[in-house]
Amino acid sequence: MKNSISPDLQKFIDKFEPSKYKLIEKGLEIRGVRDMHRNLTQAKELIARLELNLTVFHDAEMLSYGGFEVLPRSR
Repeated sequence: MKNSISPDLQKFIDKFEPSKYKLIEKGLEIRGVRDMHRNLTQAKELIARLELNLTVFHDAEMLSYGGFEVLPRSR
């Protein structure tokens, strides 16, 4: 079975250009981020500017490996 990626998620990948990411069942996981605050802010600003139906999620565990997730926003 082929995973399909939402148009909003594809636009995010194309514009944000993450160096390390993994498609996960619920969205996208970005890893290996060195400046977490700057990258979280840029991701949120890009989502708002392009009016994408996405949201950014991160927690303490993800911080330990420099990661965050970009997920479809609940309707």
